[in-house]
Amino acid sequence: MAAGEYWFESHDGLKLCARVYASGAADAPVVLCLHGLMRNGRDFAALATRLSARCRVIVPDVRGRGSSARDPNSGNYQLPVYVRDLQPLLAGLGVARVSIIGTSMGGLMAMLLAATQPGLVARIVLNDVGPEVDPKGVERIRSYAGQGAPVRSWEEAVAQVRRNYGPAWPGLSDERWGEIARLSFRENAQGIPEADADPRIAEPLRSNTASAAPDLWPLWGAVKVPVLAIRGAGSDILSAATLERMQREKPDLRTLIVANRGHAPLLDEPECVAAIETFLAAA
Repeated sequence: MAAGEYWFESHDGLKLCARVYASGAADAPVVLCLHGLMRNGRDFAALATRLSARCRVIVPDVRGRGSSARDPNSGNYQLPVYVRDLQPLLAGLGVARVSIIGTSMGGLMAMLLAATQPGLVARIVLNDVGPEVDPKGVERIRSYAGQGAPVRSWEEAVAQVRRNYGPAWPGLSDERWGEIARLSFRENAQGIPEADADPRIAEPLRSNTASAAPDLWPLWGAVKVPVLAIRGAGSDILSAATLERMQREKPDLRTLIVANRGHAPLLDEPECVAAIETFLAAA
């Protein structure tokens, strides 16, 4: 089903955008999809379209990404601000309870919401992230986030995306890399691709270790809702040891390891789609 744009205003006056995939049923459960650090909501287009057969799916562009406004104060590119931005979005759409699919940064947002607003969150899919972020992955992201050289063509855009994500997604076709580039860049008025995220998003990441790799273990025990944790087998963000500890501390945790994927699975893998649909259907 085609998505409609929903525009709303943050507490500090930024104009933000979400896509809403309506379900045919008025009482359909709601799924909130939250993207990664330098990504945008278009990453979820295919999955959201599929899930909208049974769910109402809401996919925001977090401030500074996609169609949402860039923040003049880069210090606001922080998890607590992102989570606060969800309040007017959900209130404006009349949503009182959601299941969340969160990739990387989006998963951190989901855990914060579940721990601090337990009545809001029904269940969570964590895509390649947990309460502890592997420092190796943080350093890798720091090396490229917000630092990509301007590109002059879609061919250069594809090449840049492949350099950044190639090790995480081996075996993708040239056509798929082209699709990912179109999700990562947007043409300007001159028809030249530009990264579809404010490069200043990465500034807090480089200046504040706690911002780059927050310790959410103190909150993990407060996440009482069902959780499905997906891990790329080669992930450098969600380590095998962290996933094992998550399982020990939350015995009802469901897990999926995705072969031939690093950080983070694309969620178009058949095993991911099947696991997510089964998990959400149990709500």
